[in-house]
Amino acid sequence: AAAELLRMQARVIMGCRDRARAERAACEIRAELGEQGEAEEGGGELVVRELDLASLRSVRAFCHRVLQEEPRLDVLINNAGVFQCPYMKTEDGFEMQFGVNHLGHFLLTNLLLGLLKNSAPSRIVVVSSKLYKYGEINFEDLNSEISYNKSFSYSRSKLANILFARELARRLEGTGVTVNSLHPGIVRTNLGRYVNIPLLAKPLFNLVSWAFFKTPLEGAQTSIYLASSPDVEGVSGKYFGDCKEEELLPKAMDDLVARKLWDISEVMVGLLK
Repeated sequence: AAAELLRMQARVIMGCRDRARAERAACEIRAELGEQGEAEEGGGELVVRELDLASLRSVRAFCHRVLQEEPRLDVLINNAGVFQCPYMKTEDGFEMQFGVNHLGHFLLTNLLLGLLKNSAPSRIVVVSSKLYKYGEINFEDLNSEISYNKSFSYSRSKLANILFARELARRLEGTGVTVNSLHPGIVRTNLGRYVNIPLLAKPLFNLVSWAFFKTPLEGAQTSIYLASSPDVEGVSGKYFGDCKEEELLPKAMDDLVARKLWDISEVMVGLLK
């Protein structure tokens, strides 16, 4: 996504947890695009900033720097994700998948909302997953203190992404800021590093992934489309897959649950005392 937006002459800020890996990725992107980057008059620019979604302190520091340095923000793509990890907690004591996939992005977006509004028309893109279908928002155990299932918790965080996007779209009506969510499909990345595949099954899994999984570029297409296409100008509160609007299950369109999740999230991340 960063490479394609850079190709469109955008100034792209990559917020990444691991500074060294981010710099390597940025070098690869610049090399891939040749001298098109900063060297070209009016060309794109790629900037790396440290951002750990598992740390509210890091999110606040990142946003503070963006607000200090950037005169405008046209597009925010909420793309980070932790997938089916063993039970662990973020720096602030949240279950890792819910903390990173939902709460980290929730705080990030809210802290940057003023700049997005001032830059309108602007867009917020939220990367969810088809696996939201297997999630439920259990307000009695949002932090998985009572029970933890890594698959269920991932699905719950992805359902939370969609509910967040819909509630945010409702709150931003008339501001010129649009919000849409998407599923990228199954993509060949290291997102599944916590998934244990038996040694004997690995060759078969690798064959299947090469045959049926999307490349990172293919997986990024809907994010790029929602971030840049004139086709979705003014479209908000929708859910997309393969650059087309898709239907949601009723539980992902429950406005009461979305509102309650928003209110609780505000308290969890410290926006409300």
